[in-house]
This record gives sequence, structure tokens and C-alpha cells, in this order.
Amino acid sequence: MRLVREIISWLLHLAIAFVLAFLISMFVFQPTYVEGRSMESTLHDQDKVFISKLIHTLNGVPGYGDIVVIDSRVERKRTLSDDLLETIRGNLITQFIFGLKPDQNYWIKRVIGKPGDVLVFEEDRIMRNGELLIEPYVKEPAQYYSLGTVVVPEGHIFVMGDNRNHSRDSREIGCIPLTHVIGKYKFTF
Repeated sequence: MRLVREIISWLLHLAIAFVLAFLISMFVFQPTYVEGRSMESTLHDQDKVFISKLIHTLNGVPGYGDIVVIDSRVERKRTLSDDLLETIRGNLITQFIFGLKPDQNYWIKRVIGKPGDVLVFEEDRIMRNGELLIEPYVKEPAQYYSLGTVVVPEGHIFVMGDNRNHSRDSREIGCIPLTHVIGKYKFTF
């Protein structure tokens, strides 16, 4: 009988630890990895990174230059089930154990514009609210001929990859609703 109680106690502790780890991964921080070259030279394909999810959990607005993970499906409303599935699929631990791959709809990009900003794209430079952006992280100059002026709507941000000539970003899908900002890059490990 004592052995049965001991086993039940261990199983209960393991279940509690699993639930806590899942909740932390869903709402606080999560390990994941970069797929693709759109953030070179800052981040590289297959880099393992930690993202803070507090910006999503607390409905925050990222700052200029922050690197964020976004849900690129901007035409649809995000739900709690999106958060659950993304936590399962995007986590390095579940990827390792179950062989799952992260959803291709999640991109890692840099914040260029915040709500209300006026972005003007001229040849190989960007003006934000009348001031030239100095972007030492950009891999190589990009040509912005067709973009013209973009006004970032309330509740949205404008994001771009650091490898501008090889990045799918707001230039293609438009401004990103703040509800689609999944997390903020913290560090590579």
C-alpha cells in the first residue's frame, strides 16, 4: 500500500510540473528556433532562441527595433486555441519528443513602425515620422520603390526582416495586429 501511495504521489507531482511548464510556455516564455534567413545577420537559420510571451499575455506594444514573433495570418482573428496549438507546435521540447515542426505562419521580424507612425519608403531608405531610420542591423541595402507611404493603423505594428531582400514581412502582408504579436525575442542559446 505504501508503494502505491508513493507512486501516486510521484505521478501527481509530475502532472503538476507538466501543467506548470505548459502554462509558463504558453504565457511567459518559450524556447523555439529560427527557420529561414530573413533575419540575417542578427539571427540565423536554426538558431535556438527564447521568446518572452508577456507582451502577448499582457497586450503590450513592442518598441522600435524589438525583434518579435508574429502570426502572419493577419486576415483572421486569433483565438485561445491558436495560443494552445502554437505552444505545443512551437516548443523545442515537444518538437524533440514528438517530431513536430513549428507552424510556418509564425515569423520572426523587427518592429519598424508602431501605431500612428507614418513610414515613407524612398529608394534604399526609410523615414519614420519625418526622421531617417538608422538601421545598422540591416544585412544589405534594399530597394523600396513601390512602397511609398504607409500609415500604421491603431492596434497594429509594421515589421520587416533584417535581410530585407530575402524577407516576407509587412511589405507583403500589411501591418500586423497587436493580437498577432506572439512574443518578443530575448536571447539565443
